[in-house]
Amino acid sequence: MFAEYSYEYVWIVPLCPLVASGSTGLVSFLLPKATKGLRRSCAAFSILSLTVSMFISFLLFWQQNVNHSTQEYLWSWILKDDISLKIGFLIDPLALIMSILVTTVGISVTIYSDSYTCHDQGYARFSTYLSLFTASMLGLVFSPNLIQIYVFWELVGMRSYSLIGFWFARPSAANACQKAFVTNRIGDFGLLLGILGIYWITGSFEIYELCDRFIELISSGSVNSVLANIIALLLFSGPMAKSAQFPLHVWLPDAMEGPTPISALIHAATMVAAGIFFIARILNLIAILPLSMSVIAWIGGTTALLGATLALTQRDLKKGLAYSTMSQLGYMVLALGIGAYRSASSHLITHAYSKASSFLGSGLVIHSMEKAVGYSPIKSQNMLLMGGLRKCMPITGTTSFLGTLSLCGIPPLACFWSKDEITAESWLYSSYLGWIASITAGFTASYMFRIYLLTFEGDFRANTISPSNFGISRVSNNNISLWGETKKELPIEKLIDNPLSSEKAELPEAVPVAYSAKKNLTHEKKLQTDSNASHSHNLLNPEESDFFMVLPLIILVMPTVLAGLIGVNSIQKETGLDSLSEWLIPLIVPIKSNKANLIELLVDSIGSISLSFVGIFISYVIYGPISFYQRKINNYIWNIKLDENMLSSFGHFIQGWSLNRGYIDYYYNVYLIKTILFLSKLVVFFDQWVIDGIINGTGAFSFFFGEGARYGGSGRISYYSFGLITGIIPLILLAVLVPPIT
Repeated sequence: MFAEYSYEYVWIVPLCPLVASGSTGLVSFLLPKATKGLRRSCAAFSILSLTVSMFISFLLFWQQNVNHSTQEYLWSWILKDDISLKIGFLIDPLALIMSILVTTVGISVTIYSDSYTCHDQGYARFSTYLSLFTASMLGLVFSPNLIQIYVFWELVGMRSYSLIGFWFARPSAANACQKAFVTNRIGDFGLLLGILGIYWITGSFEIYELCDRFIELISSGSVNSVLANIIALLLFSGPMAKSAQFPLHVWLPDAMEGPTPISALIHAATMVAAGIFFIARILNLIAILPLSMSVIAWIGGTTALLGATLALTQRDLKKGLAYSTMSQLGYMVLALGIGAYRSASSHLITHAYSKASSFLGSGLVIHSMEKAVGYSPIKSQNMLLMGGLRKCMPITGTTSFLGTLSLCGIPPLACFWSKDEITAESWLYSSYLGWIASITAGFTASYMFRIYLLTFEGDFRANTISPSNFGISRVSNNNISLWGETKKELPIEKLIDNPLSSEKAELPEAVPVAYSAKKNLTHEKKLQTDSNASHSHNLLNPEESDFFMVLPLIILVMPTVLAGLIGVNSIQKETGLDSLSEWLIPLIVPIKSNKANLIELLVDSIGSISLSFVGIFISYVIYGPISFYQRKINNYIWNIKLDENMLSSFGHFIQGWSLNRGYIDYYYNVYLIKTILFLSKLVVFFDQWVIDGIINGTGAFSFFFGEGARYGGSGRISYYSFGLITGIIPLILLAVLVPPIT
């Protein structure tokens, strides 16, 4: 009785952040001058509202754990003879675990955002958008039918558009939000067509009902298989855009133009996972169509591998993490395409916490780098100017290290369990997909450790370059080698050649002032000025942020470490599962609890773990702070006399592929955007000179004819005589010149 009573109040979960959003927006609109003074109150109210939503989600979670039931609460919306549409809430394990994910990450991001955006003039607008997005996302996960899902789907997309373009005065942010909007419109239009198609076949929008009817019709052969696959793939087109799957992935890296808390909440943990949630929600419908499942699996595998290769040599910290997100979303879509529902859902959860922690950590890094290099994303997000930040930001460095290990798939951290299960399922489904999943795992470990090493290990590189050389082209061309190593003045015994580049380490062009003064005493005055600027610049070193920005990282690192251990209970017998994993079936990957099976699982995972360690080792050799291994590898390469030019060309190819986004944006621009612009200009020309020409010509002819008739009918005899003569003369000429017919 208590359980049913508590289920009826699920509407409070999305209502709380909606009220917080409306209150903050109303206060900022009615009392704009008082908004700055009420900032803390608005933030506290937003956090409190999300805390209430989280508490109710956990309460429902506990009740569901006891009852193992699915509840639906519906209210009639449209009632007609030929259509019946209801709105309400669907409470099942998938909805509740997504609700917990959204609220917990949302609370952490809201706490973080209060300090991160406190000095921004648009703070109230940011807080309003953030709470409204959370309410829309919670409405989406509890939606029981496709129409309600589509409404909240569009609301989530609009909030994403608003937050990507939050700093709309910056041209890159304005372009990024438009790119995200247009790209998602393509997928959403396909999703709408799919919803209409599935209603045409089944006559229902209710998810459980339409899935059962669709399966029944397919099994009986009442629906053409080609039509069924087209509708299934149209439904998949929405998640393909929302979850940044190839070829509609191009918007996600540009979405990093938004504030970093948005990158953590929307474009890493929740909104991009909405596509995965939707596929999981209708998986019973798609699973009966092998062709559609195969297409989804291959799109997921392609996206996973493509995202991993594009992340290999990224210089922008947030874009590197964005491509990592794209790759991991590809893993989830791959798992759903091969029918590994539990593995995909588990990876959705573990990845969300790990990536949110990594993004918030990157925000702290960027926030601290701005003190050293200025308030420019090109400089403050450039990993080539970072290094050694773990020494001055120990908490951020530690949490980022744990998040990196988790995303690399290192046991016993969260992502290991789900990623290894996906890799194993991929090998069982197809050896080709197994190879893709395994290679991607190695790439993931390589680029994630590259990001960590360039950011947190070694020495702080920004202070070795004069402020005048902070332009990205200057840094990348003169002071940074191909693979991200900063060329700086070092003792001769510490100069190390890049193992994969033909370029030798040499002194930077912007050498220290003391050294330059010895070389040229005639510029003493100028060098003294540069020395003062450099000295002042060196004093501005990054430092750990305040407590309220570090606290969310500490909160998120706990599920990053422990979330994958759900289902592992060494006390229970071999035949049993702990209650939590039993409740989550078929959501969380079930793991046998006794030590023998756990050891067997780890033994079976040796292959994927080995690939991860190989990727980590390669990154450490190239980017690590200790040069011993670099010298060893370098000597080995030259001893076996490998072609130096070949290695350099290979390195430049990888760098060009990564930094140019696989040249996909270029081909889109050349063959798609320019073609559309050309056709648009043709349409405009045809409209202006043909369509408008006919209409305008008809109007002009009518005007002049009317004017002529008006003057001709004025009553003057001279006009009538002129007209009569003008008409008679051609008749006389015709009679004289044309012979009579005999």
